Amino acid sequence: MSGDTIFALGSGQLPAALGVMRISGPGAGEALQRLAGVLPAPRRASLRRLIDPRDGAELDRALVLWFPGSRSATGEDCAELHLHGGRAVAAAVESALAAQGLRRAEPGEFTRRAFANGRLDLAEVEGLADLLAAETELQRRSAQAMAGGALSRAAQDWREGVLTLSARLEASLDFSDESDVDGGGDGLPDGFGDGCRALAASLGEWLDRPRAEPLREGFRVVLAGPPNAGKSTLFNALVESEAAIISAEPGTTRDVLVSGVALGGVPFSFVDTAGLRDEGAGTIEAIGIARARAEAERADLVLWLGPEGLGPVNRPLWEIAAQCDRRDGPSKSAGALRVSARTGEGLGELRAALIDAARRAMPAPGQAALNRRQAQCLGDARQALDGAARERDPLLAAECLRLARRAVDALVGRTDTEAMLDALFGRFCIGK
Repeated sequence: MSGDTIFALGSGQLPAALGVMRISGPGAGEALQRLAGVLPAPRRASLRRLIDPRDGAELDRALVLWFPGSRSATGEDCAELHLHGGRAVAAAVESALAAQGLRRAEPGEFTRRAFANGRLDLAEVEGLADLLAAETELQRRSAQAMAGGALSRAAQDWREGVLTLSARLEASLDFSDESDVDGGGDGLPDGFGDGCRALAASLGEWLDRPRAEPLREGFRVVLAGPPNAGKSTLFNALVESEAAIISAEPGTTRDVLVSGVALGGVPFSFVDTAGLRDEGAGTIEAIGIARARAEAERADLVLWLGPEGLGPVNRPLWEIAAQCDRRDGPSKSAGALRVSARTGEGLGELRAALIDAARRAMPAPGQAALNRRQAQCLGDARQALDGAARERDPLLAAECLRLARRAVDALVGRTDTEAMLDALFGRFCIGK
């Protein structure tokens, strides 16, 4: 980690009522003294005149806070200046700080320093990134649980469990001739396999939960069917916007159109697609049809507006009897959802059913959810523990436990993850 002292505006876009300037690094205290005089008491706000050390001019009257050493947000000396939220005020203070040799922070650099100094682990950082991006109450509560350390606390328990199993196994190997060391005839400690299976089951409880991606990216609902089936009209009704062009001419929709909305506080991504047909499509429309098929393959749910039984078979699918107000509309069985985007018939029932389906696919309110990386780490750890439980050779069982411990360590960033960290911290704003 660089020894530079950094600064950045940590509040919202200016102008605003306030602008909060953050400073972190070994030179934070000296920089604050040169601007505001004697350091205030730690973690106590103090109203000060900020003076430009270059010419003695007053920059602003601001609330000043001082956070020394390891107990700060970043684990370094930190300061905050609560300025009046004008652009010129912030620019003048930034100029005065830069003149002292401080530099502007890079995106996510404050959080990266907190991670490097042990104030946050990787799972908490990922939760914080999701919290900053949260747009619905479900997203906020799940991200808050992750940022608050729900997974980190579980990971600490898993790590201690693996270490305990490893210690017992090593003792049975090193002191097998001692009467007070438990062990079976195969050289493994008594109950070793049961201990591994119990720990693997604990990991499995997290792996069985709904994943974070539908919550973060929205429950992905793809509208599919032949041309002129009413997909774009229904799409516009669901997203409550004239987002898609509607025409009686076949092939009007030639590309994928995605719109993110929240229904009942649940995030959705609705996808309008080109009409599916095998003949009569031009070159451009054929590309759109290929993209439509690809979208159906990755959907959380397909709303099929075509002839019954002819929709995609490898994804969850609902038969939709669209245009039910028309006599020439497609005939479907009683199990299909009858909807008319023109009259509004069935739209309320469809929305309610979608919300219910999405909630079942998402974490419970306030429940931390694993992302793909975290699920991969836990899956690797569980696989290694299952291997240790089956293994009869103590040395091979010890290797399985080592792999399990490494996977749990990767979960919270104890291993080398530099490239992944660069991408993660790049999601943060400058002042975070």
